[in-house]
Amino acid sequence: MDLTRRHALTAAAGALAAAPLLRSAPAEAAAPVADKQAPSFYRYKVGDAQVNAIADGANTFPLTDGFVVNVKKDEINAALEQAFMPKDKMTINFTPLVINTGGRLVVVDTGNGEAAFASSKGNVGQFAANMAAAGFDPKAVDIVVISHFHGDHINGLLTADNQPMFPNAEVLVPAAEWKYFMDEGEMSRASGERLQSVFKNARRVFEAGLKKKVTPYEWGKDVAPGLLAVEAAGHTPGHTSFVLSSGSDKVFIQSDITNHPALFVANPGWHLMFDQDPAQAEATRRKVYDMLVAERMRVQGFHYPFPANGYVQKDGNGYRLVPAPWSPVI
Repeated sequence: MDLTRRHALTAAAGALAAAPLLRSAPAEAAAPVADKQAPSFYRYKVGDAQVNAIADGANTFPLTDGFVVNVKKDEINAALEQAFMPKDKMTINFTPLVINTGGRLVVVDTGNGEAAFASSKGNVGQFAANMAAAGFDPKAVDIVVISHFHGDHINGLLTADNQPMFPNAEVLVPAAEWKYFMDEGEMSRASGERLQSVFKNARRVFEAGLKKKVTPYEWGKDVAPGLLAVEAAGHTPGHTSFVLSSGSDKVFIQSDITNHPALFVANPGWHLMFDQDPAQAEATRRKVYDMLVAERMRVQGFHYPFPANGYVQKDGNGYRLVPAPWSPVI
C-alpha cells in the first residue's frame, strides 16, 4: 500500500490526540519507595588476601569551633563547601574491616556496636548486620585486632546485650594502649570529661567477659598472617596502623591518622579535637602520608567515605585522596 503525505499527516494527528489519554493512565508498574540502603560492603584483593570493607554507618552532628582546635569555624566551613559538603555540620563515616587471609578470618576494629544502632536511629552500629549480609558469621572470626580504644573502634566487641560479639576470637590490643588506659593512675590524672569517658568505656567493654580473651601486641610485629602492626601514636598513646601484605601487594590500614579526608588529608596541620596529643598526631600524619605518596601505596581509612580506600597525592602544603576505582569483580 502506498504511504502518501496525507496518510502520514492523518496518522500523526491521531497519535497526538491519543497522547493525553496515554499520559493520564495509572502507572501500574511503579515500585514502592525504598526506605533504606542496600547492605554496605565492598571487597577487593591484596595479593591472595581478601579485604572486606564493611560499613558501620555515619554520624552527622553540628559543627562547632572546637572540632578543629587550631582553626576557626569559618575556615572549616570553607573546606566543607569546597568538598561539596554542607556547611555547619560534620558527617563522619566508620568502616571496620574483615580480612580473609585464606587460613584466618580477621576483623580490624569493630565500629560503634549494636547498642548504638537503636540509640542513633540506625545511623551507626550497622557493622554486625552488614557483616552478616556479606556472608560472615561472628562465631567464625579467629582474631579481632583493635587499633586503639575509642568507642567507635571497640564498642562493637559487644552485642546489644553486652555479650561478646566474637565468642571464639582472640582479641588483640596495642600493648601501649592497654598499659595506658588500664592504669588507674593515668585515669586519675586524665583531664576533661571526654578523656575520662574513654577510660571508663574501655573498662566497660573489656570487663564484659573479654579480659581472658585479650592479648596485648607490640608494634613492629605481625598480629595476624601478613598484618604488620605499625606505631602511629598521637591520636592516642597506643594508636596503631597496619600494613597488610600478600605477595608483592600491600595496603596501609591507617586507622585514625586522619579523620574525614576533606579536612585532614587536605590540611594535615589541622588538629582534631579527638587527638590526644595533637602535635604528635600531626607529625605521625605527615610521616605516614609522605610515605604513602612516595610508595604509591593503597590506603584504607576508617573515617574515609565508604568504601574508604584510595591513594594519596601531594597537593600544595597538604595531600589529596584519590578514591580507588570501583571494581565490579573481586
